[in-house]
Amino acid sequence: MDPANHGASAVQPIRWHGDSVEFLDQRLLPRELSYVTCRNADEVARAIRDMVVRGAPAIGCAAAFGVVLDHGSPHSYEVLAASRPTAVNLFWALGRMRAAKDLRAEAEKIFAEDLAANRRMGDLGAELIPERARVMTHCNAGALATAGYGTALGVIRSSKSKHISVIASETRPYLQGARLTAWEMVQEGIPVTLITDNMAGHLMSRGEVDVVVVGADRIAANGDTANKIGTYPLAVLASRHGIPFYVAAPSSTFDLDIASGRDIPIEERPEAEVLGYRETRWAPDGVKVRNPAFDVTPAGLITAIVCEKGIARPPTRESIAALLR
Repeated sequence: MDPANHGASAVQPIRWHGDSVEFLDQRLLPRELSYVTCRNADEVARAIRDMVVRGAPAIGCAAAFGVVLDHGSPHSYEVLAASRPTAVNLFWALGRMRAAKDLRAEAEKIFAEDLAANRRMGDLGAELIPERARVMTHCNAGALATAGYGTALGVIRSSKSKHISVIASETRPYLQGARLTAWEMVQEGIPVTLITDNMAGHLMSRGEVDVVVVGADRIAANGDTANKIGTYPLAVLASRHGIPFYVAAPSSTFDLDIASGRDIPIEERPEAEVLGYRETRWAPDGVKVRNPAFDVTPAGLITAIVCEKGIARPPTRESIAALLR
């Protein structure tokens, strides 16, 4: 299955071949364009855990293909479920695969549905973006994080005709904004400016940001949203400066079994990601490290949540339940 033939962007993060699945190795971008081939569920789980493939919708697609490669063995569900805890799309996809009679057809359906959902939410979200808007985004919620179009960056792609420009925060400590979002925008020919995370408030205070659009890894029933660490302070800053703050995510990212963001499990990643990057280390020996991969933005700071089924504006328990009905 070639994402280029299914309404995707030029970026192909996942390539399915029936007896194997290839993931664009996001650890090497933008310096190197290389794919990792996985032939069983253990290899797919390792690719998810090691950030070869990342982004909530992409992880869900990857897990579905991993189940197919292991012919639906109990081990495949166990090892894939243990790969990363925060993105609910992973567990949603595994639940669909458990209930499926034809595993390959179901995995391919999950993949195709994600592309269609991203296109639809991109079109819906584009209606919220003004002409010539300067759009700030955080982390990478683009083609690389999905089956091949994007959630937050899908909204941006669908707004391209409005002559928008993008401000991408670099997203410490793993630099997804600097390495991945900036790369995607360059590939798409969308003007992009890279900033460090701590520059956002300065630009907002000077009137240089019109709207903020981010993705999500899990959305609780009340609209509290888990996304890449650093999203919450952006929402606080946007609220302070009267800037609309939008979340774009497919319906598979909603977890109505979780009442609020307090109950969302937050992944803690390895210390090495904070101590340095690749071969470079900048922190002293002996220092203690915290590395939560996600934070939670309260629903009260979110102007609207966009999914393929519509827009919850403002996001509340009632508006979300009505949207997903």
